Amino acid sequence: MNKVLPLLSTCCLALFACQSKQPPTNSRIPVNLYRAKTQNVQYYEQYPATTAALNQVNLLPQITGGVTGIFFKEGSTVKKGQKLYKIDTRIYQANQDAAIANLSIAQGNLIQAQQDADRYDYLNKNNAVAKQLYDHAIIALQNAKNAVKAAEDAVKTAKTNLNYALITAPFDGTIGFSQVKIGNVVTSGSTILNTISTDNPIAVDFLINEKLLPRFKQLKDARLHPTDSLFTLLLPNNSIYAHIGKISIIDRAVDPQTGSIRVRLVFENPNGYLKAGMSCVVRVHNQETSPQLVLPSKAIVEQMGEYFVYVAKNSTPNSAKQNKTKSELVAVQKKVQLGQTIGPNVIIKDGITVGEQIVVDGVQSLHNGSEITTANVVAPGQGGKNGR
Repeated sequence: MNKVLPLLSTCCLALFACQSKQPPTNSRIPVNLYRAKTQNVQYYEQYPATTAALNQVNLLPQITGGVTGIFFKEGSTVKKGQKLYKIDTRIYQANQDAAIANLSIAQGNLIQAQQDADRYDYLNKNNAVAKQLYDHAIIALQNAKNAVKAAEDAVKTAKTNLNYALITAPFDGTIGFSQVKIGNVVTSGSTILNTISTDNPIAVDFLINEKLLPRFKQLKDARLHPTDSLFTLLLPNNSIYAHIGKISIIDRAVDPQTGSIRVRLVFENPNGYLKAGMSCVVRVHNQETSPQLVLPSKAIVEQMGEYFVYVAKNSTPNSAKQNKTKSELVAVQKKVQLGQTIGPNVIIKDGITVGEQIVVDGVQSLHNGSEITTANVVAPGQGGKNGR
């Protein structure tokens, strides 16, 4: 037992000595850097949009009655004046016949009143009739004329109602599914029979921020000399629509609650690929000709709706630099304003300058003031190569 204790003490001392000789752990975070630079870029600004008909109307009956005829194929193209629906005409035909008969009676009464007035006028001139009888004859003549006018108006109304029994297309367009069937009773001014809309050309509406209004106003004013492919359309299947659009209308006012305003484009639609109500994306070609500062998107950090990058700064004092002490780097967080995303990159509008060294790999491990190193770069799976 006495021999074992010294042996154990010797082993513990040796082990402690070995551990004390291990080099200290390097606390600097390995990163890859990218030198910020400008370049010419081409891109499209994208806006969610919805297609809309330039002209659309709901067909409403102007008389009440049962539907007796439907004369079109649902979803087909119809021409202006084409017969679409017919409402039972029997009541309205009878009303017209009665109005015409009443007109004939009123016209007969007018002839009789005219003859009486002429007779009493002759007698009155010769002082052969009482003045009162003459006055009554003149009044009766005027009443007869008024009765004829009222009867004529009644005939016009009856004919109009009879004509309303036949509903025709108000313009060239595409008609939808019928909302009524033969035999349904429709009510004047309330029952929707169908909807007709134009589809060539077709409108595309989208919203822009009020800050962009001056730019789009310039684009609208310059439509006589449009830039090729200025407005294009991304369809729901992610294909590019074959025709190029042009700006048509900028709404009259900005929505004060959202700070946005509606813009309308017009696209040719000869094959009917675009239907009213479709969701699509408007692409506005970039008109910026000056070089833009571009960074890899992986360098951007989002915090509470704001965006930041980490800039590598030299932490060595000037006196140490003069003594040729090795430079040491720290990560300094800077707030940036983002522009358009272009593939894996993003345009930086403000916050950093050309030439600054930006951390592009290893940002998840950083905070403001973290000590960093490029000696042991991040593995390729976590980022790109070290920026030059």
